Amino acid sequence: MTYTVIGPTVTRTFRVLWMLEELGQSYDRLTHAPRSDALRKFNPAGKVPVLLDGDAALTDSTAIMHYLADKHGALTYPAGTLDRARQDGFTHFLLDEMDATLWTAARHTFILPEEKRVPEVKQSLKWEFARAVNELMRRKGDAPFLMGDQMTVPDIIATHCGSWAIAAGFPLENDAFRAYAKPLRSRAAYVRASAA
Repeated sequence: MTYTVIGPTVTRTFRVLWMLEELGQSYDRLTHAPRSDALRKFNPAGKVPVLLDGDAALTDSTAIMHYLADKHGALTYPAGTLDRARQDGFTHFLLDEMDATLWTAARHTFILPEEKRVPEVKQSLKWEFARAVNELMRRKGDAPFLMGDQMTVPDIIATHCGSWAIAAGFPLENDAFRAYAKPLRSRAAYVRASAA
């Protein structure tokens, strides 16, 4: 079976592409832009990414990644285990403290109507992001991945947030985070997803 991934690579769609590459799954691409009429045929909210699995259109990058991880039995711990609860703790921390901060900065840079933007908030968001990165590294410890020796869904989210932060001009001064993310960005699946 071949999946179809909808959305530009420079969005959270990248997470889904990387996940599929890690899983060794084949997929087709549609690069419909957010809020475009072509995209709204699959997601009326106009948001990317969208994953087509047969007749089903799945939305939200994290939900899609969890679906794929559970379906293919990889990059995750089994539901109902303590390890899965810890993994989900990392996922929710990343979404609440890092992804949401970057998304708020993006909204106040180019997404919201100009009269609704508050550019001054970005300095506070950069401070919040740096605190979150420090806390993430404290929780991670010395292991190669967030969950120890096994790469899981939150590693994809964390690495993507790091790349997003750099692209958005957020200072990423935590040496431990840079050392953690560098080998993840060097993985063959990451490189293939970047080229998709």
